Amino acid sequence: MAAATVTLPLSLEALDATGVDTLCLFVVSDERPLGGAAGYADWRLCGQLSRLLVDGFLEGTRGESLLLPSVGRMGPGRVVVLGVGPRAEASHPAAIRGALEQAADVLNRVRVDSVAIELPGRAALGPAERNAALAEAFLPAFRGTKVTVLVDPPARSRSP
Repeated sequence: MAAATVTLPLSLEALDATGVDTLCLFVVSDERPLGGAAGYADWRLCGQLSRLLVDGFLEGTRGESLLLPSVGRMGPGRVVVLGVGPRAEASHPAAIRGALEQAADVLNRVRVDSVAIELPGRAALGPAERNAALAEAFLPAFRGTKVTVLVDPPARSRSP
């Protein structure tokens, strides 16, 4: 049976409202400060991800994975961080699918039942391509029951 999938706009508040047990983050090796969901989570974790990067314990290299407790600083109790390599390489459709396959594998090994995830490749692929990658590379392999996809909220129009 496929996991139920819902979508939430990415925000600090969404990190508490996901109703999931694990947050899955993708980190590139050459983007600092962290952006997207990783940046929000780093804020909530009082800079713990940034410290791990500065100390060299986490580098964001492809295939790297790290499991952390959120120590009550956000809704999900656990955080899985996955490295995807340099942005230029990680932005290719095949690399994005590979990152999503890695995510499903790691999350299954950690026995995650429900996960919030921001799809990698925000700047490289459009929403339709990212959704196709999710449907083809992640959802069939993930054995949990719920997936919450965190997406960039629509841009607000400026008032004249």
